[in-house]
Amino acid sequence: MIGRNDPCPCGSGKKYKKCCQSKNAVTIETVQKDELERVLQTFYDEYPERKDIPDYLKLANEWKQTLNVHLPEEMIEAIVLDEFFFNYRPDIWSGYLDKQKKKLLRPSVLQVVETWQHPRPFIGEVVEVDDTYMTVQMIFKDETIKLRRESDKPVPVGVHLFCFILPDETGDEHNNLAVSSLIFFPTDHTNTIQEFANRFDSEKQSVSIFLKENAMEFWKCLGENGYEGGEFTNFEAGVLLFAMEFLEKHNRESKELLDVVEDFLVEQQPNARKEMAIAAGAIRFGQENSFFEPISMPLKEIAEWFEVSPSSMNKYAKDLEAYYEAKVTN
Repeated sequence: MIGRNDPCPCGSGKKYKKCCQSKNAVTIETVQKDELERVLQTFYDEYPERKDIPDYLKLANEWKQTLNVHLPEEMIEAIVLDEFFFNYRPDIWSGYLDKQKKKLLRPSVLQVVETWQHPRPFIGEVVEVDDTYMTVQMIFKDETIKLRRESDKPVPVGVHLFCFILPDETGDEHNNLAVSSLIFFPTDHTNTIQEFANRFDSEKQSVSIFLKENAMEFWKCLGENGYEGGEFTNFEAGVLLFAMEFLEKHNRESKELLDVVEDFLVEQQPNARKEMAIAAGAIRFGQENSFFEPISMPLKEIAEWFEVSPSSMNKYAKDLEAYYEAKVTN
């Protein structure tokens, strides 16, 4: 047990009674994590500085000329921002860290920041998911990391992701966090990502150099395969679009219902032949659970609107009901 006059275990150098004793419900790990998050957020709030903006815009415009036909402009700018900071102008990042290290009081936080000198790009496949981390296998070589989850949204095994990574606050060499943009790719693009990985030759260059030299090409390959920046497969997007179209046609809306359907699609990966069967089931499920104002329309007509059989609609309504009840119970 920590005494009131003992050094605080958070590493601040203060006595426990003068530091974290009053934060009974807050763990030391949480304090460290929050301070590190502030270090990252402050960087993106303050940089690039005005003198560096022309260089960033030049790089962003080069990318836009190639990728504008595939990706939203805002997404291109966000991707290029990390490329600019960590591949083209790493002096900006290192200079920022030097300033932060002079301000940081907690030795434990400073110790983590010391390991943040070189954020590295990472493309990998999610092979396991728990409450805190995703286990991710790199596509280029035999390296597996644990990447901290950023939200409670479900992450399906088998999807690929891209981000720049840094060690997290745990001190475990396998545990990492995403510096900023954590981008997931629907399974529609698995083959394209694997084909890109096959271009890498470990005898000629490192992964970081290969990704720096081929960064734009990676996104171009995805775009040519139909990637437009979304996290859903074409099938999943179709389910959501059909459900939204029905709601709009009948002057209804329900973000809560669509959120449930999104999570159901990602976690359960239903093996339906037609998107409209799940969409119809979603509408029946939503109406029976009061996710939107009831529509005066017989169930048979709802099924006909989606051009599916009542039995198909009912199957997915029941599947959604079971999924939703399990979520609420847990």
